[in-house]
Amino acid sequence: MERFEAGTTPTSIDDTLRLLEGQDYLAGRGLATVIFLALRMKRPLFLEGEAGVGKTEIAKALSVGLDRPLIRLQCYEGLDVSSAVYEWNYPAQMLDIRLSEASGVDDRRQLQANLYDERHLIRRPVLQALAEAGETAPVFLIDELDRTDEAFEAFLLEVLSDFQVTIPELGTIRAAEPPIVVITSNRTREIHDALKRRCLYHWVDYPEAAQELAILRRKVPQASETLSRQVVAYVQRLRTIDLFKNPGIAETIDWATALTELDRMALDPETITDTLGTLLKYQDDIARIGGGEGARILSDVTAELLAAG
Repeated sequence: MERFEAGTTPTSIDDTLRLLEGQDYLAGRGLATVIFLALRMKRPLFLEGEAGVGKTEIAKALSVGLDRPLIRLQCYEGLDVSSAVYEWNYPAQMLDIRLSEASGVDDRRQLQANLYDERHLIRRPVLQALAEAGETAPVFLIDELDRTDEAFEAFLLEVLSDFQVTIPELGTIRAAEPPIVVITSNRTREIHDALKRRCLYHWVDYPEAAQELAILRRKVPQASETLSRQVVAYVQRLRTIDLFKNPGIAETIDWATALTELDRMALDPETITDTLGTLLKYQDDIARIGGGEGARILSDVTAELLAAG
């Protein structure tokens, strides 16, 4: 496949696949299609899926591949406008008032104009994304939106509809060029339909075995072929078990990297038990797989790989 020229805009789905592959992100055609359409239609891209399947990495790949700055808003419970959009620099405002009074300025209108000057405006990620100075608009990542509450979700409607925000003291600030918006959700709660309607949607699933093996070869090239195949087969089998949290592709990469750091060329029961903390993140899951079930899975995986040649 031809390489994609960084900094240019994809003109086809194949171009989009090349753009992502150039950043070592191996996507399926369905994902590449919705990304291409989001770029062409200038619509936000809403990505849902389990944690660790590569949703955030899509925004990073687009940022590098399109040669655009990445602005990230990491969502959390209690996120509000002052943390996400803007706030006023109160110490600087107070200093300005005192300097004005000391110099004899007593005109209330002039004092207010000085008080709410853009010099005192602290731009948070949303405002940065809309008012970014430069030749091209940034990639704006709104990460893990499901962690916020419905009030903040409602606020985003103006941003996603018209790419603008209203600051009472300054008026409406509108993006000269809409940013490339990527929204991710781990689906810990449902996002309101009003927001989804403003976006193009895609569910990012766990990769199939062949794709995950190709990713591992890219991300952990130092791992032996035997180890890579065993790791992928083992992780694929774990995802069929009722665990509290299934491992994502991020954990697969971490586990393979850890095993290569230990100079392992293949899996064995003892190594699996010792390194499960890089793959599973809950003690109940680790205790379950670290026991007899983990050894049984390895035995089944080894037999399948031998049968497959």
